[in-house]
Amino acid sequence: MASVLVPVLYLVLVIGGMLVFGYYYRKRAAAKRFEPYFPSHPERDQYVSLLQQSDPPANEVLLKAALIRRAMADVQRILRIREDKPALQNLLQKGSIGDDLWNSIVAAEKELEAEIMEVIAEANTFVEGWGQLIFQTATEAVHNEKIRALFEATGVARAEKELKYGKKPKKLTGSHPPARVTSPKPTPASPSPAVTAQDTPSHSNSNGLAPPPTRNLEDSSDAESVLSASGRSAKSGKKGKKRK
Repeated sequence: MASVLVPVLYLVLVIGGMLVFGYYYRKRAAAKRFEPYFPSHPERDQYVSLLQQSDPPANEVLLKAALIRRAMADVQRILRIREDKPALQNLLQKGSIGDDLWNSIVAAEKELEAEIMEVIAEANTFVEGWGQLIFQTATEAVHNEKIRALFEATGVARAEKELKYGKKPKKLTGSHPPARVTSPKPTPASPSPAVTAQDTPSHSNSNGLAPPPTRNLEDSSDAESVLSASGRSAKSGKKGKKRK
């Protein structure tokens, strides 16, 4: 009988101790306040203060601009959580960080979801359907600001490098007069030799060499025959004179 009660009593003590430990641990964890992942939201506070302003009331254009600025801050927080959460999850699995930081980013993600829904609802109060487009506009504005900041930082870094390595930075003075563009003078065309129909060959060989013109040979043979005929007539005339 004693051999049966000992293991039962052991199990009761172990299970009861785990239940008591778990109760106090959860109570302590619930009472403990985690440090927020994002310390404050000044854009939201600014929009709420403008919305509550009554003497004089804020202009609608100013309220829309403040709401867009609030949505831009939310977009930046979304991008930061997307970048930080996978890395923190890997570090938590390796035991490099505690549960406090992980719980703070999870709480910030839930708070950001509620913030997004509130911004969409506020945008729809101004224009129906604007809530579906406000975060797209805010994302484009955030990317535009990043590109502008990068461009400005490039100019500053270039000036610092030029001063560091002893090169004088180029100063942009007033607008320079446009360079005069001169058109090139036309060159006189060289006279081309007159080409007659007799000189141009009618056919050409496959190797690009033209056969000698046959027309000139015929003309020369005709000229020789004419000269020989004239010579013969002259001789016959002389003989006729002598006979007389």
